[in-house]
Amino acid sequence: MKIEQLSAEGLKREFNIVLTAAEVEERMSAKLGELGKQVQMKGFRPGKVPARLIRQLYGKSVMGEVLEEAVNESSQKALEDNDLRPAAQPKIEIKSFDEGADLEYTMEVEVIPDFEITDLSALEVERLKAEVDEDKVTEALERLAADQKNYVKVEEDRPAAEGDQVLIDFLGKLDGEPFEGGAGEDVPLVLGSGQFIPGFEEQLQGQSVGFEGEINVTFPAEYGADHLAGKDAVFEVKLKEIRTAGETKIDDDLATNMGLENLEALQQIMRDRIGEEYGQVSRMRLKRNVLDLLAERHDFGVPEGMVAEEYGQIIRQSEAENGQAEEAKTEEAHDHDHDHDHDHDHDHDHDHSHDEKPVDEGLDDEKKAEYRSIAERRVRLGLVLAEIGRQNKLEVGPEEVNRAIMEQARNFPGQERMVMEYYQKNPDAMMQLRAPLFEDKVIDFIVEMAKVEEKVISIEELTKDPDAEDEAAA
Repeated sequence: MKIEQLSAEGLKREFNIVLTAAEVEERMSAKLGELGKQVQMKGFRPGKVPARLIRQLYGKSVMGEVLEEAVNESSQKALEDNDLRPAAQPKIEIKSFDEGADLEYTMEVEVIPDFEITDLSALEVERLKAEVDEDKVTEALERLAADQKNYVKVEEDRPAAEGDQVLIDFLGKLDGEPFEGGAGEDVPLVLGSGQFIPGFEEQLQGQSVGFEGEINVTFPAEYGADHLAGKDAVFEVKLKEIRTAGETKIDDDLATNMGLENLEALQQIMRDRIGEEYGQVSRMRLKRNVLDLLAERHDFGVPEGMVAEEYGQIIRQSEAENGQAEEAKTEEAHDHDHDHDHDHDHDHDHDHSHDEKPVDEGLDDEKKAEYRSIAERRVRLGLVLAEIGRQNKLEVGPEEVNRAIMEQARNFPGQERMVMEYYQKNPDAMMQLRAPLFEDKVIDFIVEMAKVEEKVISIEELTKDPDAEDEAAA
């Protein structure tokens, strides 16, 4: 095997690699020999099929495997011999190969740069915290009380109004026939809540207790049940009671109605919940502070391929957040032309046959430069965090991954097994799940090593957007 480095420009390396015909044949013979022990063929004892016949029958398919293995192993050797870590899959181009001849190919690869990690113990990190204000606890309790409305029966004879709760019996019919799920007795319904089909609640407003009549509605076209979607229906309704929302006091009764001992216990739960929310924001600001410090202290060239990939992801994310307005306009224009000029169908087909457009087409130079700067920062920080993790042997354990999968599964009640199988069968999805766990572990390690100063600020200051603050300062 002959490995020759052809060029080394920045982080790009190019090699020319040759495996002699004898080396290829040695691999080929070994592969066919192993296969010969397994092949069963009529007229021959197991393992006794002639090598010539094995080569004749399986030579071409085995040669494909031999070449793939030879290229993988020799390219890996080239990287190891030169102490290189690839930033992405190397680009392989076969220059020449014929049966009985040398295998020669070139390998182009971008490598992860060598860089020194800053002294983590010298980092001065600021941990911003906010104390839970009792006014915030009171506001949370007031919102809770508003959600826990206590409806009381209206004794006076008056029509139902928006905001009232009515007690009704109903029977729904399609074309005069009752349909499944369209009946109910003593059903409480808050008028104006949008709980029922559009138009149903509005027709009950102004009706009094004792009302018995029909309500005509149309199920929405996107209604969940296909047999009802878009259909006209008639509901026979009886209004049995009107209730109005009474004042819900913030007291021990509110707490006991929620299964707690007293108001003090409810206040503490609210206090803890708000504290957890503040803690999550504090954690985000701490992480941002650490990443900013790392970005300031590390400046090295990054692989162009990684930057290009990250750059494309940033643009796609931006387009998604903006509702892909340009694409919508294009589709609208296409629909307009299709509706009003059918004779130009051939021209439309031709227009859509152009090559794929550049990912940043339509962006001005300033926006391109901004996105590229963000992409470079993300790639550089990713490499720094990965190197800190590698040097300090930080790993995400199976139990941590399983916990994360279970958290994801809880978002899909009844489909937990399906979610778990999805991650087990999809390495890319598993990697996306593992990546933030690893990042958080490295951040925690850095914080442990760094000098941390805690600073108590207001929740308004804590929740300010750091980017907005930077722009204002600039």
